[in-house]
Amino acid sequence: MSAGRSVNSQSQSWGTPIKYVKAVRSFFEGSISLDPCSNRYSIVQATTEFLLPENDGLSEDWNFPTIYVNPPYGADRERGTTIKNWLSKCALTNKKYGSEIIALVPVATNTTHWKHSVFGHATAICFLYDTRLKFLENGLDVGKGAPMSCAMIYWGKNYSKFYSIFIEHGAVVDISNLHGEEIGSTRKQLKFKFE
Repeated sequence: MSAGRSVNSQSQSWGTPIKYVKAVRSFFEGSISLDPCSNRYSIVQATTEFLLPENDGLSEDWNFPTIYVNPPYGADRERGTTIKNWLSKCALTNKKYGSEIIALVPVATNTTHWKHSVFGHATAICFLYDTRLKFLENGLDVGKGAPMSCAMIYWGKNYSKFYSIFIEHGAVVDISNLHGEEIGSTRKQLKFKFE
């Protein structure tokens, strides 16, 4: 998990804390159709899960109505992907299928991937109140905090519902007024292998 910083752990099994899994389940009314970057310790329990590292969830089709994504924050050197690929796939999937998507990601508003895939595409951001979000490591609450601030990003049509559920967990901002806008002065079209 790095968001541009050095990786603090070699573990690929950083899981979403239970309170956020409960909030996502509540938003999706108990049914998460897809978790494209799950692991054997995950408590998300989506109907369909692509397990990392053995499966490449980025190369799979995401034609599912409700999707929860807690992507690897560091680089996957074997596949040549980073978090920008996961965020791009969220934006593209929402646009192509109308899927409702929530992703737990590091706050990195100055990065190209936020400018290309969050701003102008997502509906809302919940900047989490936790100063050091405590991920589950290999399924256990070991008390280690993330070295960066995190947010829940929402691509979908129901801002009011997202606000009502996630305001308990962070400052919720409606960014739907940015839909279709190109953010950043040097915006380039990014091409990824799954496009």
